[in-house]
Amino acid sequence: MTTSTDGSLPHTATEAHIELTEAYAAHNYHPLRVVLESGEGAWVTDVEGRRYLDCLAGYSALNFGHSHPRLVKRAQEQLGRLTLTSRAFYHDQLGPFARDLARLTGKEMILPMNSGAEAVETAIKVARKWGYLVKGVPENQATIVAMEGNFHGRTTTIVSFSTDPVATAHYAPYTPGFRLVPYGDIAALEAAIDDSTVAVLLEPIQGEGGVVIPPDGYLQQVRTLCNATRVLMMADEIQSGLARTGRTFACDHEQVVPDVYILGKALGGGVLPVSAITADGDVLEVITPGSHGSTFGGNPLAAAIGREVVAMLNTGEFQERAETLGRRLADGLGGLVGHGVTEVRARGLWAGVDIDPELSTGRDVCERLLDHGVLAKEAHGQTVRLAPPLVASEDDVDLLVEAFRQVCSG
Repeated sequence: MTTSTDGSLPHTATEAHIELTEAYAAHNYHPLRVVLESGEGAWVTDVEGRRYLDCLAGYSALNFGHSHPRLVKRAQEQLGRLTLTSRAFYHDQLGPFARDLARLTGKEMILPMNSGAEAVETAIKVARKWGYLVKGVPENQATIVAMEGNFHGRTTTIVSFSTDPVATAHYAPYTPGFRLVPYGDIAALEAAIDDSTVAVLLEPIQGEGGVVIPPDGYLQQVRTLCNATRVLMMADEIQSGLARTGRTFACDHEQVVPDVYILGKALGGGVLPVSAITADGDVLEVITPGSHGSTFGGNPLAAAIGREVVAMLNTGEFQERAETLGRRLADGLGGLVGHGVTEVRARGLWAGVDIDPELSTGRDVCERLLDHGVLAKEAHGQTVRLAPPLVASEDDVDLLVEAFRQVCSG
């Protein structure tokens, strides 16, 4: 028990930490009322000693779980050697990381950054410059087609093509040069492309939208259309990539290879922010010294961690776990449809569960799941998004399904 800053009655450590955070940190998030202090694998512990199954996994940044021993060991090794040089100099970690990530994606080059939003911004800049220098689009006329319901980040440029009013309100004027079409509608996409179009930007699965999976064959149709119109297909695999869906990339489910992969979150292994875009040389060679950069992008620590992540993915273990556990999760959750749940969408160990409005809201379900030792997060009101770490066990998945069953049964 502690005493609050105003001298009022003692309260718990949880309340003290929440009070301090709310007093001094801007309110750009609305967290559940739990204060975490440690984690291992798929489980975390709060300041009161209570344990929870982490079914958000840092929005898929923690695909490999908390404190994965292989990643912690590699981070500790690099911390004692060299952490930052800036790209003003070469260092011994970037080359091997760039080579290994390029090979994982089947591309020739990478451009490393830090956050996922930075990677999306980088892809936008590369696409526009490619459009002017390679495709021959007249200067200042390049357009990029994006999808309604998208989530690519919250920078000024990115929210300029968001359809989420919470993300866009009071941030105008917006950046021009974007067109929006309904997600999954190939006819609308074709109608939006003209001679000024340099890229189509899409999530192979819309994560923030509630794990929205496009119609079968849609990604193949986008690939064919981009080929026919000489437009770059740019796949934002920040949440969907790196084994989350049971494949290395969500595009792999349709055997589609985009022109540009946009990667982040799990690329840093839950240790630090690491992001990158990967593409062939005819795309990335439009970037020249001084035309784009980042003080921390591609730093030695990030490169070391990123390379270890790639090595772990190359074993295929995590893709297989996501597919196997994902079937178990989908089967378990599917049995709840009609019992407080209206729909379940799942791909690998990633699911969006739509809550019956007559039962409660997604937020309320997440708050009630806390009482059952499960951490989850709502998306757009009625949907609960689930993404347990890929190191979770079958028992963990069963616990999650049972917690959902109890919450949805009243």
